[in-house]
Amino acid sequence: MLAFEHVHFEYPETPPIIPDLSFTIGDGDFVALIGSNGAGKSTVSRLANGLLLPTSGKVLLDGADTRTTRTSAIARKVGFLFQNPDRQICQNTVREELAFGLKVQGVPEEEVKARTEEALRDFSLDGDWFPFTRSRGERQRIALASVLICRPKMVILDEPTTGLDYKECIAIMDYITRLNRETGLTVLMVSHDMELVQQYAKRVLVLTNGQLQGDGPVTEIMKDLSILEKAHVRPAQIPALALRFGDRFKDVYTVDEMAAALKAAAKKGGAPA
Repeated sequence: MLAFEHVHFEYPETPPIIPDLSFTIGDGDFVALIGSNGAGKSTVSRLANGLLLPTSGKVLLDGADTRTTRTSAIARKVGFLFQNPDRQICQNTVREELAFGLKVQGVPEEEVKARTEEALRDFSLDGDWFPFTRSRGERQRIALASVLICRPKMVILDEPTTGLDYKECIAIMDYITRLNRETGLTVLMVSHDMELVQQYAKRVLVLTNGQLQGDGPVTEIMKDLSILEKAHVRPAQIPALALRFGDRFKDVYTVDEMAAALKAAAKKGGAPA
């Protein structure tokens, strides 16, 4: 679905933000991109959907070079959720906001209405709301709904749960996960929240100074302290605790797995201190 081939990116008269980056993301994958502030995560996400073009190297989206592909063609395949929803909300009501992208794509009016009403239900939104009077979390839901209603093949999420409470966060991430599982939606998620990454991502890319420090299954990356330390990132709480408890807890990554492992250890009389 997405390939970076020796991508180099810099602004004029500045050091390179991305010196030489290569990786691929397959159809239907769910990948988290992590790293400290300034690592180049936002630049990578904008290169991935054609908002930025590489200085050299290639970004291939569904096999097409972003430098020679029309922006409108890219937009049909890739949805992008900005960290700040106010950067993408542009209509006076939620219903108009959800319908806007579909109308731009030339979707028939009856289908626009049907998909808009479906999205309002899925995201628990009122179509008559004026978006900018709503809470930060509600505006984030509106922005995400306006992206997913267009049914892209891939979605790029830049800190998708910023401003959401726990219940809203779980509801949205469960919805995205269901789309990933049932429709094959490819997901690239930029996040500082390691608990979120641990719970939802299948694979993790670790970035430092625009260079890839690690690329692997979330279960491996979350317990590779040498890679995480290079990126100035702490592992999620349960994997971090499992590392402290030793080899008997090497396969523990979730709360339920930790509870089961502690119970088993207690029965053997060897629960960790």
